[in-house]
Amino acid sequence: MKWYVVQVRSGYERKVLEALNTRIKQGSFTKRFGRIIVPTEEVVEMRQGKKRKTARKFYPGYVLVEMEMDEDTWYLVQKTPGAAKFIGGTSGKPVPLSMKAVDNILQQMQEGTDKPRPKVLFEVGEVVRVVDGPFADFNGEVEEVNYEKNRMRVSVIIFGRATPVELEFDQVKKA
Repeated sequence: MKWYVVQVRSGYERKVLEALNTRIKQGSFTKRFGRIIVPTEEVVEMRQGKKRKTARKFYPGYVLVEMEMDEDTWYLVQKTPGAAKFIGGTSGKPVPLSMKAVDNILQQMQEGTDKPRPKVLFEVGEVVRVVDGPFADFNGEVEEVNYEKNRMRVSVIIFGRATPVELEFDQVKKA
């Protein structure tokens, strides 16, 4: 079995995954299909003052399918509601993903589960607004970002002087 990328309607990745699984079971294709995944990672975001973990898709609009490619399996995937086409190669003969690419995606998914990342990514030099803690309502410039510790150093102007402050990602938002 090899991995193939299927383009689907954006926002319908889960529905296509479920529809494919149903069609595979109904058509007795279980031995010719392996895993079907929507590559996601866990991210932490603030909602209504609380930390919440949500899933973010790596590749919105795409589903990875492990399968034996032949005319019947190709037709089953192509005719699944919401599935548009295979990516790579020609429309009738798609090219599978390399195992290195698949391993990278699976590893990225595992890392996202082990250590959730912030939903919003910050860059050095970016202006942010502090929303929590003793420096709330101050603006500052990002000096350093540490994704392993979910912390950043922000230069905040206090009494006309730039003061470096260590903050967690959920204590700031983009200005």
